[in-house]
Amino acid sequence: MSTSILRTAARWALAALLAAAGLAHLFWLRRGFRIAVPPWATRLLHTDKDMIVVASGAAELLLGTALVALPRERRRIGMATAAFFVAVFPGNVHQWREGTPAPGLRTDRARLVRLFLQPALVGWALWATAPQEGS
Repeated sequence: MSTSILRTAARWALAALLAAAGLAHLFWLRRGFRIAVPPWATRLLHTDKDMIVVASGAAELLLGTALVALPRERRRIGMATAAFFVAVFPGNVHQWREGTPAPGLRTDRARLVRLFLQPALVGWALWATAPQEGS
């Protein structure tokens, strides 16, 4: 299978993951995600926890949609997606350090594993949006 096909499949899979996470942030897991927002984030951003959850959900939906709808901007959207994953990482670290439960992250082990998933997501976003052969 060619690298181009693999990158395309990876990009679509990442888009689906982002869309599902975005919808979860906006609807069915919104309350659970509010619990996971660190107090310092509300002070830094001058807003409340719900607005941070809504904004991150909207960002995930936009990035997921853009990954498949704007092929000419693939590289820039990949960089923006990677930057988003980097931006939310301090919140993941805080959640792990404080032992704060969130949907799917009820144990210290799950929260620790989540920390190692974040760099993988950054790499996934960058690899899946790298220039295609012949581009």
